[in-house]
Amino acid sequence: MSDQLGRVPAPRRSGSERFTYGGRDLGFDLLSFWQWSASDLVGNTARGVIAEYLVARALEIDASGLRDGWAAYDLCTPSGIKVEVKSAAYLQSWHQAKLSIVSFRTPKTRAWHPDTNQLDAEATRQADVYVFAILAHREKSTLNPLDASQWEFYVLPTRALNERTRSQHSITLPTPRRMAAGPIIYSDLAKAVQVAHANSGEAVQQAVAAAGAARPR
Repeated sequence: MSDQLGRVPAPRRSGSERFTYGGRDLGFDLLSFWQWSASDLVGNTARGVIAEYLVARALEIDASGLRDGWAAYDLCTPSGIKVEVKSAAYLQSWHQAKLSIVSFRTPKTRAWHPDTNQLDAEATRQADVYVFAILAHREKSTLNPLDASQWEFYVLPTRALNERTRSQHSITLPTPRRMAAGPIIYSDLAKAVQVAHANSGEAVQQAVAAAGAARPR
């Protein structure tokens, strides 16, 4: 029985697959489902996946397979750099009285292994580098999450987050602004990730110290 309850492999779909009932075509396909369920690109769920996809393409990560939403980290570059992508936006799909405050959740987590359905014993940050992606456009009439020029990025090595003395669970925008060079435009993202990964412990400590010194008392 255990052999029959293992992980179900997911094939890459084309969108042309048909919905059926006992072999009878129901007259609609998978693409129509995607259009119905995922056309709101401004909502938090879709926006986060778009951010991951944009970062993956900028880092020249093979996108011919499938996104693994249960992985311990979001992306892995061809050179082996593990990347976590966090997204936020000033604009939401609902009515707003004012622009949203940008914040990111950055907790340590216990990695889950879908092949065994087991969690690691220790909670940690699984990635080497964090990319904070902000849909920074501020006009709803022209908002387009597919336009990479409307995004800005901040890149930090994970050690910078681990060595913070303040909250280990979340950060607001001033933190990456103080601790990372940026904002980074899309075309410079790959280089920024490489630089962050190469940062020495001393460079990270200097960034943390500088952030602390710049914090209002």
